[in-house]
Amino acid sequence: MIKVIMVINSGSSSIKFAMFEHASLTVEYSGEINNIAKDPVFIVSDKKHAVIFKKSITSGYASAFDSLFTWTENSTATFSIMAVGHRIVHGGRFYQAPTIISKEVIANLKTLIPMAPFHQPQNLEAVAIIAKSYPDMLQIACFDTSFHHTQIKLATLFAIPRVLTQEGIFRYGFHGISYEYIASVLPEHIGDKAKGNVIVAHIGNGASMCAMHLQKSVATSMGFTALDGLMMGTRCGNIDPGVLLYLLQEKKYTFEQLQKLLYEQSGLLGVSNLSNDVLELEQSKSPEAAEALELFCFKAARELGSLVTILGGCDAIVFTAGIGENSASVRQGICKWLGWLGVTLNHKANISNQIIISRSNAKILVAVIPTNEDYVIAKHTKTLSTYT
Repeated sequence: MIKVIMVINSGSSSIKFAMFEHASLTVEYSGEINNIAKDPVFIVSDKKHAVIFKKSITSGYASAFDSLFTWTENSTATFSIMAVGHRIVHGGRFYQAPTIISKEVIANLKTLIPMAPFHQPQNLEAVAIIAKSYPDMLQIACFDTSFHHTQIKLATLFAIPRVLTQEGIFRYGFHGISYEYIASVLPEHIGDKAKGNVIVAHIGNGASMCAMHLQKSVATSMGFTALDGLMMGTRCGNIDPGVLLYLLQEKKYTFEQLQKLLYEQSGLLGVSNLSNDVLELEQSKSPEAAEALELFCFKAARELGSLVTILGGCDAIVFTAGIGENSASVRQGICKWLGWLGVTLNHKANISNQIIISRSNAKILVAVIPTNEDYVIAKHTKTLSTYT
């Protein structure tokens, strides 16, 4: 009997999962269910990343989880699931640490759906489906916002009437589970610089940056929602609020149209008029594709510069997440704007995705460190399940 912790990351179109052996927190199996709304495919890989199961299933979240738990029950390995840990995007003012999920917790998290409309509902649906099928299963929520509760107060404030701030309209920050992992492994990769001023760039389809000191969040680019800050795959990032007023008043956009524009039709996809996939844009000969990538890098460099100001300097820059870990051209495109800081890359190290990609004599160390959000969730889930 293998005792495992199951980690669930539910998105708008996919469910990713991993099973960690309870004692060692090593991955036994992992997988995903893609295209949940239409023609989903259920894939399981073993600890060596070899695909051991693949099957087309019925669409919908309920079917997806039914297939997942049916597989665990019928697998040649016998599982005993000790607890399920979930990535929950928004914890709001309610939660600053991983939390055992209860009816009260779910009720609180539902009030945050307007702040994360394309993440929070799916996160909570996964919790509900598992609770219905396995009512005695311990479920743990790990929040993307928790890591940022150490931000300096000024970094959290909008210049709006104080009464609105007191109601909870301020900058929360996201991707905190990823930043927590990177912060935990910084010393082994960059030594003493880990305790200095470090800017971590979590750059994937969703993208943000976090300014850290003593491995804690000081400020971050995302704010009240996951729309703010950097240009992303399909999200606009920072935008003049007057543009939104113009679209509402002059172009007669509905709320639904505006939401779709900002979350799903902007960013790399909108500017390139082609794709939100960086690899596809890098291979394209379209001038719009090239401009989209240039704008993506420009906006990231500008944001990084503002975080340097908040920290009062910079000792290291760390790239992580899908694009940050794999696109040498994006890393180069961002760093080319940062020569004034003392950022100089080792071209060969950057191209080969080495951990340290800055030159040996560079003033600022630049690193590439893979993130591992699942491990963080599994670790917290194990801790809470042990004391329950």
